[in-house]
Amino acid sequence: MRLDVVTIFPEYLEPLNVSLVGKARARGQLDVRVHDLRSWTHDRHHTVDDTPYGGGPGMVMKTDPWGEALDGILADGYETGSSEPALIVPTPSGRPFTQDLAVELSERPWLIFTPARYEGIDRRVIDEYATRAPVYEVSIGDYVLAGGEAAVLVITEAVARLLPGVLGNAESHRDDSFAPGAMANLLEGPVYTKPPVWRGRDIPEVLLSGHHGRIARWRRDEALRRTTAHRPDLIERCDPATLDRKDREMLSVLGWAPDPEGAAGGRFWRRRQGVEE
Repeated sequence: MRLDVVTIFPEYLEPLNVSLVGKARARGQLDVRVHDLRSWTHDRHHTVDDTPYGGGPGMVMKTDPWGEALDGILADGYETGSSEPALIVPTPSGRPFTQDLAVELSERPWLIFTPARYEGIDRRVIDEYATRAPVYEVSIGDYVLAGGEAAVLVITEAVARLLPGVLGNAESHRDDSFAPGAMANLLEGPVYTKPPVWRGRDIPEVLLSGHHGRIARWRRDEALRRTTAHRPDLIERCDPATLDRKDREMLSVLGWAPDPEGAAGGRFWRRRQGVEE
């Protein structure tokens, strides 16, 4: 996978040289290129922003530097054998970044990130390049940052760990929170390691039992328990096909029931008053 990032703060992307992403780069699994947007300016102040049309506070990033930068990166990529670019625009007004979207992006061969500063990039830039490549406007959460570089780091790490060979164990992400399949709408439960007793605290006995079926059920129950406590919205929209009889029994114990107005075993669950013993 080729990954280009255009930014006015290239030093912000230094974390891409460490940990899993750094190792993937060193092995040649990930080709990351960070570009300074100011390299495509032509005045002595290297200006990349101007006042917004229509008035208002803040500044807007200019069309010309972005246009020249993206034209140059696309031309270089095609010349060096890259293909099928996709433009990733980090913005709080974009679609939520999810594990499903991370999987989708991990299957693309070339991503170009455009982390903005100030009030964002002149909209005409996004509209122009949407005619040349798929554009993903992506939000990593319901909050506003000073710039999009932190979002680039988040998205890159989530995507890179899904690439073949990046994780030491290819099965490591199978039981992650939000992993496609049975965990798609669940949070991963607690995990433990040695020693078996720490400051008077034991690990759950089932994890020492060696009984793989019981351990798998315990992990599933703990995932349901954590999800109902921290993200009940995920339970309300979960696919009923991912819930077996034991899952439904556990949800009942945790105070959930099928939507009485929907079909039996339907998608939506409502919290009950109190908890069944």
